[in-house]
Amino acid sequence: MELEVRHLRALCAIADTGSLHKAARQLGVSQPSLTTQLRRIENFLGAALFSRERTGCRPTPLGRSVLSRARPLVAEMGALVVEAKAAAAGEGGPLLRIGSTASRALAGWLRRLRDRLTGTDISLHMDVSANALLRMVAAGQLDVAFVHEVEGCPLLVPDGLCVRVLVDREPQFVSLARDHPAAAAPVVDLADLAHDRWMVDPTVDGEWDGLRRVLGAAGIDPPVLHGDYHTAASLIAVGEVVAPCQPTSMPREDMAVRPLRGDPLAVRLLLFSRPGPSGELYESVYADLTAAYREAALRAAAYRQWLLRHKSPLLAQAEPAPLPAA
Repeated sequence: MELEVRHLRALCAIADTGSLHKAARQLGVSQPSLTTQLRRIENFLGAALFSRERTGCRPTPLGRSVLSRARPLVAEMGALVVEAKAAAAGEGGPLLRIGSTASRALAGWLRRLRDRLTGTDISLHMDVSANALLRMVAAGQLDVAFVHEVEGCPLLVPDGLCVRVLVDREPQFVSLARDHPAAAAPVVDLADLAHDRWMVDPTVDGEWDGLRRVLGAAGIDPPVLHGDYHTAASLIAVGEVVAPCQPTSMPREDMAVRPLRGDPLAVRLLLFSRPGPSGELYESVYADLTAAYREAALRAAAYRQWLLRHKSPLLAQAEPAPLPAA
């Protein structure tokens, strides 16, 4: 056996997520396959690289040493591939590579960017992991990344990245069945959901830890299912679960979206980039994102009412004046 870049990438993913399950999902492989791959790497090197604990995987001293050499190699290989593809596709033409976690502002943001930056090849990379996107920005694989940071669960920001804060504290609402008793009120108390089954996606950085912290602080310990939010939506509609959601989420005939009293769950919305000569371009990218987010926020009735109650400055913001294309 010879160590390859894919092996190093797997080790980095395990270390970054702290879990074989999460790392496998990030890499797009099965957990048994990744476990077997890790065992082969450790057998090849002659010692364990991770200690398996109840809370996940932690690098051993040897693991930390290997990771310190592996990370720059993986980053350099990623940058080499990206630069080679860009050169082959556009011979140096304008290119804007965007990364994003899920957001209802995304469609409006892309529409504005395409209108403003005519002739620029704009690509989009989606990921549930904000930390994975930040690593891609740091490695030169993305130009910007729009991500959320769960309150109480700081992101692992690589050195040297620039950040702009879009929203310093965005409240997270709750999705529940339209005929749920708590849906009759405009604002829901956590206590009213103490006996409901919650659903959360543990692969979203900070999501499970943030929810667990808030539920614990409220003195409730409801059952929690782990799964993706697409599956959650179908279960919410039939009353099987409730789930946290973005305030820009739109209600459906069978599903209600309500704010939580006191706004115990919250995130920060952030735009990351690398430092460089394209400052004017990033200003226009940020301005378009701000306008798109405001549009999405005002379209969602429950969030618009929340913004009115809290006298949010977002309501007073006008559509940004167009900035020159870079």
